[in-house]
Amino acid sequence: MQYRTISNGTTSFEVSTLCLGTMFFGTRTDTTTSLEILDRFADAGGTFVDTANNYNAWVGGNGRDSEDVLGQWIRRRGGLGDVRLATKLGAAKKDPSLPLQNVEPTNFQGLSAEVVAREARLSLQHLGVDRLDVLYGHVDDRETPIAETVAAFGQLQREGLVGISGISNVALWRLIEARDEALRQGVDPYGVVQQGYSYVYPSPGVGRTNDVSVELLDYVESLASGAAAAAGADGRPPLTITAYSPLHQGAFTRDDKPMWAPMRHASNRERVRALHDVATEIGATPNQVALAWLLGAEVPVIPVVGISSVAQLEEALAASELVLDADVRARLDTADLDVRATVAV
Repeated sequence: MQYRTISNGTTSFEVSTLCLGTMFFGTRTDTTTSLEILDRFADAGGTFVDTANNYNAWVGGNGRDSEDVLGQWIRRRGGLGDVRLATKLGAAKKDPSLPLQNVEPTNFQGLSAEVVAREARLSLQHLGVDRLDVLYGHVDDRETPIAETVAAFGQLQREGLVGISGISNVALWRLIEARDEALRQGVDPYGVVQQGYSYVYPSPGVGRTNDVSVELLDYVESLASGAAAAAGADGRPPLTITAYSPLHQGAFTRDDKPMWAPMRHASNRERVRALHDVATEIGATPNQVALAWLLGAEVPVIPVVGISSVAQLEEALAASELVLDADVRARLDTADLDVRATVAV
């Protein structure tokens, strides 16, 4: 296992470069299997685990099923040890009688000061811990003033309930404004941003702000370009990207798992073909190559890998040690070059 440091300029700690996603723990992935996965991940040196307060609500769960399984695991092992825990709030149901959805009306709780304070404490109770290493706003809330949300996360940090705060599914300009607002208030800014990111990329779409963009990568790289910036000494604290859905729920290898509609275009068909060709040639799986591509990028990210079996975990763990040669990476990067050139013409 490899490791890297995440920081908001004040609080820093080391995490594994693979993050274990636990979305369906306690529902689609039964509790026994979930605990086995967690044990194996920790035994392999994994130290970063990701959950949320609304997972499983759309498959018959109560929303906190994953947090509850993690709480059971933490109690069984006598504490977290070296493991760093991340959870999210703000996208649970505002009205329990209505569904969650990604289009209006979303029915998200939002990121008001009241929601942040209440839901963070409920997560602490369900997880059975007294501090959250990372707490994300699950989905940006444009109806609540940024200053209010930032102050709410800052208060949790001052109380020692949160180590590093973060945000997910957010436009770059909103992320930057929130970080600047934190500095104006004298609180630690978001140190982690979680967006969708993988070897394939979505077609452009107005209002689509939940993916890692070239501009976000450039912003993060600029923050880490010098020792002073990396330490937060120049007033611009560092920022880490965590990437959800890096394997698109098995779509790279399973015909019965089509990619999301924005991913179904000619460029990605060429990239997936290259992914399979490279995997065959180097004796790896397409999923391992896709993860290695993320881990070895010029601007590295931390993939959040959703796991539902120990076998899937073993495949992902092997990817953490896979280093792609420069020529292989260049081949993957340019796999869709002819398609893009045709579209440009």
